[in-house]
Amino acid sequence: MVRSSFVLSLLASAGGFLSSEAKNLPKAKHVPGGYVVEFEDSQDSSEFFKTIGSKAKTRMNFNSALFKGASIQFHDAGSAEEAAAALTNMASVKRVWPNRIYDLPKDNVIWTGKSKDAATADNLVKRQSTSDTFTPHLMTQVDKLRAKGVIGKGIKIGVIDTGIDYTHPALGGCFGPGCLVSYGTDIVGDDYDGFNTPVPDDDPYDGCAGHGSHVSGIIAAQANEYGFTGAAPGVTLGMYRVFGCTGSAANDVLIEAYLRAFEDGSNIITASIGGSSGWSEDPWAVVVSRIVDAGVPCTVSAGNSGDMGLFYASTASNGKRITSVASIDNWVTPTLLIDSSFSVGSAAAETFGYVVGDPSAWGGVKLPLWTPSFDTTDPAMGCDPFPADTPDLSGNIVLIRRGTCTFVQKVTNAANAGAKYVMFYNNVAIGATGPSVTAVTAIKAVGMTTADQGVSWVAALAAGSTVTLDMVDPETAPVSLITNNNNATGGSASTFTEWNPTYEMDVKPQVASPGGNILSTWPQTLGSYAVISGTSMACPLVAGIYALIADVRGTFDPATLEALIASTANPRLFNTGSGASSLRAPVAQVGAGLVQAYDAAYTTTLLSKSYLAFNDTDHLDKTLQFSIKNLGKKAVTYKLGSIGALTAYTFSDSIYPDIFPGLEVSDEYAKITLSPSSVTVPARGSAVVSVTVTPPKIDGTRLPVYSGYITLNGTNGENLSLPYNGAVGSLHKTQVLDTGYLAVSSDADLNPVTGNASFVLSKDPSADVTQPVAVALMAFGSPRISIKAVQIKGKTTKNLGDIFGSPYDYAPRDAYATAFDGRLADGTYVPAGDYKFSIEALHIFGNAKKPQEWDVAVSAPFTVRYT
Repeated sequence: MVRSSFVLSLLASAGGFLSSEAKNLPKAKHVPGGYVVEFEDSQDSSEFFKTIGSKAKTRMNFNSALFKGASIQFHDAGSAEEAAAALTNMASVKRVWPNRIYDLPKDNVIWTGKSKDAATADNLVKRQSTSDTFTPHLMTQVDKLRAKGVIGKGIKIGVIDTGIDYTHPALGGCFGPGCLVSYGTDIVGDDYDGFNTPVPDDDPYDGCAGHGSHVSGIIAAQANEYGFTGAAPGVTLGMYRVFGCTGSAANDVLIEAYLRAFEDGSNIITASIGGSSGWSEDPWAVVVSRIVDAGVPCTVSAGNSGDMGLFYASTASNGKRITSVASIDNWVTPTLLIDSSFSVGSAAAETFGYVVGDPSAWGGVKLPLWTPSFDTTDPAMGCDPFPADTPDLSGNIVLIRRGTCTFVQKVTNAANAGAKYVMFYNNVAIGATGPSVTAVTAIKAVGMTTADQGVSWVAALAAGSTVTLDMVDPETAPVSLITNNNNATGGSASTFTEWNPTYEMDVKPQVASPGGNILSTWPQTLGSYAVISGTSMACPLVAGIYALIADVRGTFDPATLEALIASTANPRLFNTGSGASSLRAPVAQVGAGLVQAYDAAYTTTLLSKSYLAFNDTDHLDKTLQFSIKNLGKKAVTYKLGSIGALTAYTFSDSIYPDIFPGLEVSDEYAKITLSPSSVTVPARGSAVVSVTVTPPKIDGTRLPVYSGYITLNGTNGENLSLPYNGAVGSLHKTQVLDTGYLAVSSDADLNPVTGNASFVLSKDPSADVTQPVAVALMAFGSPRISIKAVQIKGKTTKNLGDIFGSPYDYAPRDAYATAFDGRLADGTYVPAGDYKFSIEALHIFGNAKKPQEWDVAVSAPFTVRYT
């Protein structure tokens, strides 16, 4: 059983005692006093509900064939751990998990439109072709399937997200039978924030968050004024709203949404949600894996914490048999610009485009430009206070180059000189973004134009010309869609895409698809369309592609669909952070590579697996097998080989995994031996191939993860590949605990206490007293974190066992804090006296019964008395 306590909230501000890596650790979050309980299938649960009685409220009941249980929340959070521990002894209870919280995906919103009604947005200046030239579709061969009329007609895709603006014309305009969004529900309500009680209703409409509308448009957007559609516009969508307008979503809400989507007959389920994990045992991941086992393929985004380095797999995408989807940067950078006009001197007016920021009161503004510098290469333009001889800028629009310091700092300096309007110009060649500077109340409007436009204006100003902007109200102005080729990173892995594998060395992600700079639908109340970057955008595209492949092949079998998209995907070249190299990206970053929908739909070769996992040196599966099935009408001879992908080093000079960009990669590859190296498979027949690995001879103390692809070239013209990975070194021997220490609950920063502290505790849970806090900083994931109370009597010590709130099972690389109110895990109070914490973390694959397999940190001593 996993138990939780109050969580470390402000660790990043802690003092110099902590390493920079420790300060940046994510913070685990749970519903106070909340638990997800699974019942034994054959047991009567009435005993359970009688036992919790008036001590807890039932948030949700789960009565699916796949998962029977309940979500509960104890009224007294202080005694919740003791009550939850007691539940595990009941015959009807199978497992108990704390109710974990997941944040709304932190995708990068590049642009959102300002048109309030997509139905009347017919003033688009530059339209795309009526054929499918949408680059995410070109990159993934969706255009080829669409050219054959394949649209996923009649297939039901359940979407777990923030809800949807189904009134949007491109999202069908209605909700219910016969509509594009034909089923689903709101599980939480507008005011739900992850911690409070959900207030469900039957209407999944969302006009405040937006994420679900963008995701849904990627799957199934109908024809619109921007010339694109979703990958599978013939499908029927179901929306299950799990986020309110702001905040987070809890495990129970996500479980309920998945079970509802399954019971409602969804053929495919997708969710662009996640949180740090690395373990497949999270309750949400467990439920999704069972749904996959029941025959419904599930796609989940791989996560956007690429900067955290290797072994940072996100749940629920790290669950068994779940298709985890990484992000590839779009070939182009689409930018939607609000049109207005400018004039240089007395010359005729010309049109320019910009991205409106916040605030946005540009309507009717006609003022000349003023710039603090004619140097268009100055990275810090506007960062310093304007000179004392700066004129009053209240009658100008101030033109400032983007770069170095924050937008707020730049506009503050401009406002101090009287400015009310600021137009930025970009510091990179492609695109623009809308700044938000609402904190600077003197500013009435802000925006950003392209780099070229800004440079042109500055040149005119430097030549002594007057440049006047004549601004049209953004709410009614024409909109221009421009696309710039992304020659630097287009087609390569997005730097934000999360690195894997799992702590059990499962290959994740499975595949990748375009997620960087994606145009899709957005709630009409927020602007109707948006360009966003994230694995949230990559994931629904694969869900749509699954529908297209199922449309062609007539199967929804999850293993078959995943094997098809993995074997036909294109491996990627490694993006160093600023562009593609000449070597293949690690499988831990991109999986099998970029999905190729047409090839997956029509290949006549089916592999029995979607990846091979050789594990680490301690648990090396030296020889693995897979089968080749020839679904064609003629015999095919396959020539087998292998190609290496870059080896990525987990560690360098720290016990924390290296961040990306920056982690070291090398072209030291494993040796692969194939038996046979060539095989002829008869029509409708199959053959088995053995794959033997010899890991590269490299420094195992740095836990390098090697990877590559088994290649299959058939005489039928099909060229397939099968990804593999493994690690040199020992996950079991890797240090998992950075440090543990004593803090005090009255210190919001939870700084370490190094001297002997004294605490007067109370056995009244409602008493407001300062408590000792045990803090654990995890450098790596651990199957169990245990916080124990050690009694000190003179020169002798006695370990009294876990304190109340401990242990934590299947812990990700996060920061944990447990307040000690004097109780042990069994609910008994320790006697008054002297104590210290023993903070212990079990090694991966460790035997909990062996003391040497735990990392241990001992806190400073402290004294406990009771009121």
